[in-house]
Amino acid sequence: MSRAQRKLDHVQHAISTGQSRCHGFQDISFVHQSLPNTALQDVCLKTQIGELFLSSPILINAMTGGGGEQTEKINEGLALAAHHHGIAMAVGSQMAALKDMNEKKSFQVVRKVNPDGIVFANLGSEATIEQANRAVSMLEANAIQIHLNVIQELTMPEGDRDFTGALRRIETIVQQCDVPVIVKEVGFGMGQETIRSLEEIGVTIIDVGGFGGTNFANIENARRTRVLSYFNEWGIPTAASIAEAYSTGKTASFIASGGVQTALDCAKALALGASAAAFAGYFLKILLNEGIEPLIKEIGLIHEDLKIMMTALGATTVSDMHQVPLVITGETYHWLQQRGIQTTGFSQRKAMQR
Repeated sequence: MSRAQRKLDHVQHAISTGQSRCHGFQDISFVHQSLPNTALQDVCLKTQIGELFLSSPILINAMTGGGGEQTEKINEGLALAAHHHGIAMAVGSQMAALKDMNEKKSFQVVRKVNPDGIVFANLGSEATIEQANRAVSMLEANAIQIHLNVIQELTMPEGDRDFTGALRRIETIVQQCDVPVIVKEVGFGMGQETIRSLEEIGVTIIDVGGFGGTNFANIENARRTRVLSYFNEWGIPTAASIAEAYSTGKTASFIASGGVQTALDCAKALALGASAAAFAGYFLKILLNEGIEPLIKEIGLIHEDLKIMMTALGATTVSDMHQVPLVITGETYHWLQQRGIQTTGFSQRKAMQR
């Protein structure tokens, strides 16, 4: 099967399999603030991840590209929505375009329709610094995502089976690339061990890509003759993964992704320690089933609802959200306790006083 056809298969399976929503956000409850001392008009959604300053914590995460006209049309629609709201957007893996020049336009359309926006290039951890620079140049990108997808590759019939040297290659890209490097999981989460390893080599932006969103083990298993069913439930739920990342000491900025669909999901992710929340499958489904205008409307409503919730919580900035007290229960509580992460650090915070 060609790489382009595989990209189209991924899109079709992503829509048909949907998102499990087993992300753990249902275990997170805010401590209500009866005296928030805030006004909606004072809430600001600007945020910073590493060296990047963003107008909103909402991102459109990597999805596709390299599948001909169909993926070009998808990226065009997503980029139009990103342009309308001034939010950052990542493309899918550009390796297809590096190997087949005919696929470049399915990625370059993002910069074409969003000339002044924040755009992230994307490659896998097998990439060399030369390939990373080419990917960035292709899009005039503001940053590059290096994605980690071990479980997807192992489940993929034609996937990689050798992951040696990945950390060293990422370190080279961090040291030699001219734009910030974002390291992201593709839906299986990151634990403290991975976070610390990435921080030690200088990575300043990490997307935890937790379990609970689009499941690439399910997608690849749908393409297999012999199903590797043990990978279908494999991974760290998004909420637990954010808490694990934040507990390391937070020398990096964190992006929450993995089943994020609502403003409430986003608010909980920010309160757990993320500085941004990335949407993918949910936005893709709206775009393909309803069109560009409904997607633009939905992003606007998410912004509106997030501001309302921040007002209720006494937070006027994204960084204020990191001080919002919350209670962690259920499976997420048990996970964090077993991992040695004290959940009272979240529940006994003092709300912002103004």
